[in-house]
Amino acid sequence: MNDLPEQSSPLEPENHALPEQGAAESAVPLPDTEPPPVPAAPAGAAPQLFMQFLQPEPSQEERIPHFGHLGILILIALIGLFGAGIAARIALYFHLFGVSTIAQATTEIHYTLGSEGIFYILTFAGSLLIFPLFWHKGLLAGLHWRGATALRLRDRLFGAAVVCFILAMFNSVLIPGPADAPIDRIFRMPGAAWMLFAFGVTLAPFFEEMGFRGFLLPALCTAFDWMAEKAHNKPPHPLDENGHPQWSMPAMSVATLITSILFALIHADQTAYSVGPFLLLICVSLVLCWVRLATRSLAASVLVHASYNFLLFSLMFFGTSGFKHLERM
Repeated sequence: MNDLPEQSSPLEPENHALPEQGAAESAVPLPDTEPPPVPAAPAGAAPQLFMQFLQPEPSQEERIPHFGHLGILILIALIGLFGAGIAARIALYFHLFGVSTIAQATTEIHYTLGSEGIFYILTFAGSLLIFPLFWHKGLLAGLHWRGATALRLRDRLFGAAVVCFILAMFNSVLIPGPADAPIDRIFRMPGAAWMLFAFGVTLAPFFEEMGFRGFLLPALCTAFDWMAEKAHNKPPHPLDENGHPQWSMPAMSVATLITSILFALIHADQTAYSVGPFLLLICVSLVLCWVRLATRSLAASVLVHASYNFLLFSLMFFGTSGFKHLERM
């Protein structure tokens, strides 16, 4: 019995030998506190210091579109014009619509309207591809299309188009244009009236508004305020809740006047640069600019422009018995 080993009581802790403090600390693994190694830049890559300059993040306070964006649009438009010219040359080569010379093409409605339509479409396609790269948002979003706003205000917008139409009626009586203007000769081309009707209420209002009230008008407003801010050392106006630039009243007034004069000059050749139609175009553009600035919606000015053209063409339609007696124009 004395040879059996002593057994410890279950109520007493076992007298195990504890490891020394140094050994215990060395047994517990320490977390790796060293930062992970920075991967080496690939050969030929720019240093990390300059990466932010190569790929800048879009500023939340950037006012778009500005004059730089307008310059890009002009460059895209020149490329579109070149493409339209090539398309016309190809059509002449194959004698489409029986036309084989440039002189004949200038008086053939399929070539005149076709070239303009191709120019618009190519410019729009280029804008769809290029501007999202700068704005980090879609083209129409950057131009503040806001179609829901135009739809909600459609009755008032149509009323604005009626006001423009009434102005046109008074203008034709008080300051009539020339009797045989270039636009009148275009209307007398075979089949031109219906094509101009369709073109005038669809493609023309959209692309003209995109250029003048979508790019030019905001760019002028921003440039005016930018110069005033630099001259008086003032901070820029903050964007509104929709990310739309907020401009001063002088900026909007000056930009509206300049835009309207340029809009009238673009169309002046159609009416032989006569005073009456020129003043009418300025007044119509003033209304369109006011609609664009008041609603903060490009779609709103497009709707007014298209409705105004529709009223004008409808008057021509009924006045010429369905475009059958164009000599009454």
